[in-house]
Amino acid sequence: MANTISNPELAAQLAALDQLTNWEQRPRGGMRVGLEPMLDLAGRLGNPERAYRIIHVAGTKGKSSTCALLAAGLIRAGYKVGRYSSPHVVHIGERITLNGQPVSEADLAAALGQTLDALRAARAEGSAGRDATWFDVLTATAFLIFMRAGVQWTVIETGLGGRLDSTNIVESEAAIITNIELEHTEVLGKTRAAIASEKAGIIKPGSLAITPLAEADEAGAVIASRAQQLGATLIRPAIPDDAGIEERNAALAGAVLDALGIGDGKLAFGAALLDPATREAARLPGRLETFMTKVRREAGLATVHVALDGAHVPFNLAAVMTDLGKQAAFAGPCIAVVSFAEDKDALGLLSVLAHHQVSIIFTVASGRSRSPSELSAMARQLGLSSEIEPDPRRAYHKALGRAATSGAWVLVTGSLYLVGAIEANGKA
Repeated sequence: MANTISNPELAAQLAALDQLTNWEQRPRGGMRVGLEPMLDLAGRLGNPERAYRIIHVAGTKGKSSTCALLAAGLIRAGYKVGRYSSPHVVHIGERITLNGQPVSEADLAAALGQTLDALRAARAEGSAGRDATWFDVLTATAFLIFMRAGVQWTVIETGLGGRLDSTNIVESEAAIITNIELEHTEVLGKTRAAIASEKAGIIKPGSLAITPLAEADEAGAVIASRAQQLGATLIRPAIPDDAGIEERNAALAGAVLDALGIGDGKLAFGAALLDPATREAARLPGRLETFMTKVRREAGLATVHVALDGAHVPFNLAAVMTDLGKQAAFAGPCIAVVSFAEDKDALGLLSVLAHHQVSIIFTVASGRSRSPSELSAMARQLGLSSEIEPDPRRAYHKALGRAATSGAWVLVTGSLYLVGAIEANGKA
């Protein structure tokens, strides 16, 4: 993931952070999960996660966008708000925002330095914190930043799963589970019910539990059972089946704000807070991001429509293609620049693309990317035309050039790391 840093102190702290195990960059098969290192680090930092009210968000997809909408709604209601989400697309500060703005490099450096000091102390004493991962340390850093900033609410996105995710040391007032599909099965379980059990682990006793999943659904039934066991109030917002991605996320966030309004009276009519301007302010890079760019060719400049979305599970990619297809600019032939991580359902993702007028340029987004040659072989089996360009920027510019000549549009998808490579170097 792109990460241009201008602050020398932050660069040094990030170099130290990068010495730790980072499961975002490694195969997940041997992943260690557990809360003990986080609890130790948080205790050494004064338990900053207890200093503000919390909404906790889990789910297979839509977490980051739902978090951004919730934060934007709370800000509009007059609160000082922190948001923690992952991954970032261009700058690591995107993961930790204060009132909608990425944390400053100076503030991030100061808090990260204190958290790394806590890690060193844990190592010296041999306590649980000695085993903290990259994500543990960054999560503790976020909690510390929020406490120092004096926020009133934070919206926290889980990294992976829920029950044993690093974020789950918080005592949240509301737990949201956006959806459940098969992902990270080597860590979370092989069925939607098993994965739901892990994600439902963020529900706290006596809190609110919000999900659009029906009780008749196997994952929805697990969430309902967990809520009942904990005496949590279960809320199921009614979202039309044909709602687009943005509409679904906004409906879910609005239902949460409304539910919280019942509790304290301050957020009454919470859904009304998410007006068009607030929803626009909550947009995130690489999530249904569309724009036009000019491409030079022999006959002059041509306009090419481009969509960036890091969709990496089949149901989400299908939703992206459906939503884009509703716009005239994205209804015709498509040239897709694609990279999938090794642990993703590549065949399922390619099967989605096979239902559209898509030709593919396979590339490499990170050290976890699946071999483009393997993906190309899968594409051939599905009747998809494809080629390979390992360098993502060259792949993108090749797609733009072909689109300018043929009148196609360009899609960059399969990985937020891939989207980050395009965003970081300019999208023209």
